[in-house]
Amino acid sequence: MSEPSTATGTPQELQRRLGVFDAVVIGLGSMIGAGIFAALAPAAHAAGSGLLLGLGLAAVVAYCNATSSARLAARYPESGGTYVYGRERLGDFWGYLAGWAFVVGKTASCAAMALTVGSYVWPGQANAVAVAAVVALTAVNYAGVQKSAWLTRVIVAVVLAVLTAVTVAALTSGTTDAAQLDVGSDATPGGVLQAAGLLFFAFAGYARIATLGEEVRDPARTIPRAIPLALGITLIVYAVVAMTVLAVLGPERLAVASAPLSDAVHTAGVGWLTPVVRVGAAVAALGSLLALILGISRTTLAMARDRHLPHGLAAVHPKFKVPHRAELVVGTVVALLAATTDVRGAIGFSSFGVLAYYAIANASAFTLTPEEGRPARIIPVIGLVGCLVLSFALPLTSVISGGAVLAVGVAAYAVRRTLVSRRQP
Repeated sequence: MSEPSTATGTPQELQRRLGVFDAVVIGLGSMIGAGIFAALAPAAHAAGSGLLLGLGLAAVVAYCNATSSARLAARYPESGGTYVYGRERLGDFWGYLAGWAFVVGKTASCAAMALTVGSYVWPGQANAVAVAAVVALTAVNYAGVQKSAWLTRVIVAVVLAVLTAVTVAALTSGTTDAAQLDVGSDATPGGVLQAAGLLFFAFAGYARIATLGEEVRDPARTIPRAIPLALGITLIVYAVVAMTVLAVLGPERLAVASAPLSDAVHTAGVGWLTPVVRVGAAVAALGSLLALILGISRTTLAMARDRHLPHGLAAVHPKFKVPHRAELVVGTVVALLAATTDVRGAIGFSSFGVLAYYAIANASAFTLTPEEGRPARIIPVIGLVGCLVLSFALPLTSVISGGAVLAVGVAAYAVRRTLVSRRQP
């Protein structure tokens, strides 16, 4: 296993400051903001009333991925997540491919979340607000992971309060129609699979917990506890909110809604909640963006340590004990994307990359021995097959663009290996 180092070759370690509660909150901050405010409408467009079936399928795959990731994170408690697991269990190439898929896919997620903030805060200047959000949260992460954890606590509390208010108001308004929850009446198998692939985007936040492996106290116990807890809480929240919005709007109106929760409270006759929903959406997206930047910078750190990325990015700040160069580079790239791109299509592209990442995680977990904490064999098998099926059930443009980006990564790896081999005597 590669030893953590700075650009000068001096070993440096990140500090273990996070307990179970902080790790769970970081996972919640990653998942809840992305899912509720970004993925419900496109999933309903794909599956109609089969949205809830897609949600359940996505949750099954996410559970398998979470279990595999938790066992691997306990075995390899260092920054990098599946980049490290694939490298150690399957070989250097598979670790690299996982890291590449994660960094690229989640960079797209960052841009999408930043633009979500902009569209809710100031629709006419969404790109400018998005860039400002990226700069501000990069500065928070730079100041130390403990400050990030405290801010995420506040964000999660606000978002859960808003979602609770929306759900209670809608369900007590008398405008809900249980007949609109006739699950699957207008759905096709392909539509349900595509919805599951899109909704998987909303469950991927537990990866942040694993990628913070070097900053968690007692990782062998903390990570396996935190990941399923965060996933379970998120699934309950998603299911309740999705059923509420479906009951109010119905699958057809939900499929075309640009702001599903705002439309739901307006239809329910509680329009006074609309500004609250807008604030909640912006805060939720900020929470996702904060945790996403945190996770991508740690994977970048791990890849830089092994020289798959410029080795200077492996430096750890002597005061704040964070990978400061990696965080600045990630923040700069995300800010550029937020300034120049559109949120449309980002979810599908991100889902393709993250599903590839977790396919490698499940394959890695399959190689664990019972002494190493291997999960039941069926779990990584279902996770691996599920990731592959959902990735190719995504919209064709997402499959093509995601596959092309992975191919670029493979080509870069091949070029690097060729250059290294030529330098050796």
